[in-house]
Amino acid sequence: MFDDKPETTRMNMIQAIRDAQDVMLGKDDNVVVYGQDVGYFGGVFRCTEGLQAKYGTQRVFDAPISESGIVGSAIGMGAYGLRPCVEVQFADYMFPAYDQITQEAARLRYRSNGQFTAPLVIRMPTGGGIFGGQTHSQSPESLFTHVSGLKTVIPSNPYDAKGLLIASIEDDDPVIFLEPKRLYNGPFDGHHDKPVVPWSKHPKGEVPTGHYTVPLGKADIVREGKDVTILAYGTMVFVAETAATETGIDAEIIDLRSLLPLDIETIVESVRKTGRCVIVHEATLTSGFGAELSAQVQEECFYHLEAPVMRVAGWDTPYPHAQEWHYFPGPARVGEALKSVMEAI
Repeated sequence: MFDDKPETTRMNMIQAIRDAQDVMLGKDDNVVVYGQDVGYFGGVFRCTEGLQAKYGTQRVFDAPISESGIVGSAIGMGAYGLRPCVEVQFADYMFPAYDQITQEAARLRYRSNGQFTAPLVIRMPTGGGIFGGQTHSQSPESLFTHVSGLKTVIPSNPYDAKGLLIASIEDDDPVIFLEPKRLYNGPFDGHHDKPVVPWSKHPKGEVPTGHYTVPLGKADIVREGKDVTILAYGTMVFVAETAATETGIDAEIIDLRSLLPLDIETIVESVRKTGRCVIVHEATLTSGFGAELSAQVQEECFYHLEAPVMRVAGWDTPYPHAQEWHYFPGPARVGEALKSVMEAI
């Protein structure tokens, strides 16, 4: 949703995320941005670079190395009337703050009977692909989607990243905003350890320069097809596209963008049309978000299915640093799943 017909510029995801915070800092005096090294240094991935110089140390500032302190203080700020957008350097670091996220932020609106809200955003780089090992590469989205009161968002491109982040900052409930670090500079096809194309050459790298929102809870059909529906988010959107192209299967690919709220209507309409569904995510298979997707597709589309719903995901093992490119679902594994559901009788 745009305020006016926008001018656009080419951005990568880092620039789009930074621009979203810039727009909201300028638009709303209640917005504050902080976290470890996000001020003078501009964040470990430079997603806040230059914002402190522009808005001052009262609006953009560094925090101690205490995730529980960062999130706990943001909850208090939100209850007071501010709109904090805080950064946890890696999603793997969020566990010390998990109590504050799940027991305080998620419940504040309900336990106060609507007297207080927690309008805060917690930004976290997620997923692997930078050879960061076990403590910099996890995909913990299902730990948040299981918690009532939280919203969970994962963009796959600069256009969506900016629009979703602005919508998240303006939302009155706590939003977990997970940023696939492999996509910061460009999309992957699953075969390479570097982006196959920079965002400056990708259509979704064209980003409006002003204020706009991408609504939470609305999926994007990135490729239309009639044979099988692929549900994916984040980096796996591009892996799914590569698999569909390489197999020649006419797959409809849905980028969920928002896991909660989930656009179940778009999913159901697609699966009822194709009769087949493959779910792809980077996180561990067991109890991953794909299990929830599979259950909902089964409940809503059972009599339309021509094959079992299949999931392609990470291994059920601690994150394997030396084998991370085998751990990721790649086009070959996704392609095998596509062929399997197409051959089912």
